[in-house]
Amino acid sequence: MTLTGIALLFVVIAFGALVLVLIPTLLTVKRTAASVGSLAEMVTTELRPTLKELTSVLVELRSVGEGVADHTEDVKRFMAALGESGEKLHTINRTVGAVTGVLNTTSVWATGAKVAGRYLLERYTKKRGGK
Repeated sequence: MTLTGIALLFVVIAFGALVLVLIPTLLTVKRTAASVGSLAEMVTTELRPTLKELTSVLVELRSVGEGVADHTEDVKRFMAALGESGEKLHTINRTVGAVTGVLNTTSVWATGAKVAGRYLLERYTKKRGGK
């Protein structure tokens, strides 16, 4: 055998070993590709309804968000009116407090005048009746 024959023999043996190793690898890759294909199909069939529901939820959220944005101005007006009402109630409370103070003072003066009038009347009647 010549050197070329030996080299050719090594090439054939190496090619044969490569084919023997490559066949199980190719079969494993084929099974993996089939498994990935079925997984992709399952994910597609399972996710499609979920994606549709998610899209409908997003549409609902968008409409709710728009509704909230539409009513924000109403809430601002309500809060402004509430603030004005609070200011008016504070003014009324101060006015009632002032009137109560005046009535209280007037009541004290009236009671004092009444007591003083009775005292003077009793003294006057006693002085006139005693003579």
